[in-house]
Amino acid sequence: MTADTPETRFSISNNSSHLYQDHFSYILEYKNGTQADGFFDPELLKKSLNILVRKHYKPVAGWFQARNNGIDVVYYSDKFNDPPISTQTLDINYETLSRHVHDSNVELLVPAASSTEITFEDNDIPMIMVKVTYLESNEAVVLGISYHHSLMDGTSFWTFMANWSALCKHLYEHGDTAEFGIPHSPTFEFPDISHFHNPSKKFEHPEYILVDPDQYHTKLQPGPEKIVETILEVSVEQQHSLRQQARDIGVSFTELLCAVMWKGINGLRLDLDPEIGSGLSFYTCILNSRTRTGVSNNVCASPVINTPCERTVAEVAALEVCDIAQLVHEAIGKSSSRTFPIYSTDFGFGTPEYVHPPYLPYDGFVRIWPTPMYDARSSNAPLHVYVSQPEHVDLSLSPLLAQFLKRNID
Repeated sequence: MTADTPETRFSISNNSSHLYQDHFSYILEYKNGTQADGFFDPELLKKSLNILVRKHYKPVAGWFQARNNGIDVVYYSDKFNDPPISTQTLDINYETLSRHVHDSNVELLVPAASSTEITFEDNDIPMIMVKVTYLESNEAVVLGISYHHSLMDGTSFWTFMANWSALCKHLYEHGDTAEFGIPHSPTFEFPDISHFHNPSKKFEHPEYILVDPDQYHTKLQPGPEKIVETILEVSVEQQHSLRQQARDIGVSFTELLCAVMWKGINGLRLDLDPEIGSGLSFYTCILNSRTRTGVSNNVCASPVINTPCERTVAEVAALEVCDIAQLVHEAIGKSSSRTFPIYSTDFGFGTPEYVHPPYLPYDGFVRIWPTPMYDARSSNAPLHVYVSQPEHVDLSLSPLLAQFLKRNID
């Protein structure tokens, strides 16, 4: 390394981030309602993104480097691994494009990396990738964005998106003539993983298999069956009812909703295959645990900790929802996705019509997701719940889940 190439290292080895060597992807749909000129100009997107990562998110413009005892992000002050941006233009109408967004068409709308696994031989892995889809009619634009989970969690990513959109909007409206400070401080931090070795804590997950620690990662293990997403919708009226029930039994709304999903899925799967009744069923989550696990808020805004509780499939199916909610409550089952600034990402052309959560084709994943007008404090709009299940599983056969089936997504 020459003297004129200052090097900085950011270790990701002693935190939970290195356990997740995957790209997580979001799809953001924007409608050009005013037929604005320069709508999501690709050069403006690229310029604003490069300025953001070079000035404020230098690790994103760096490279992964595996060492014998860990993984670093290495970045420099005079050379940059700028996030790649690809574009495509489709000759389809807006309604068709919107359907592709809701149907999780990641092959069409999301950039894909050849590898996500950091090894001694393969460290040239993009940390963030962007794919911009335009229409010939200029009616809409879709941003497909993937980020490497070892560097960012959901909170870090949406903070990044809020900063990028604000910077892009500033450049669109004012050019380079005015100074601009990003509205949010960049974060990358994950909680320290030393607590995973505490005998009083568990780290178990049926989809995550912890391999040889020297390899510094876990792998998601998809099953042999094709997994599809079903989008459930929790109406405003259903939310109010669930909130009242949650207050009556001393749990949170999210904990009760998770209990409904856990019981509904287990009961349905047991009906389809009674032989699985003695098998273990895990409730595990990505949560905002705050001080309940002793992790400082200064470490990370949304610590990623898997804290499961377990019962047999038959036990979950037989328990009352209120009893399952108490189990979830004791497992610190709390999602923070609904509080992310998902619908505040205005690049200068308005906020998104819809944002699709990460497509996770693994059996049993449930994602509680806000719709555009949703406010976690007032429940003034529907919530979506994305459920990943084998293709042959018909959620309408579950009385608990059928009430949330949305027949037509606008």
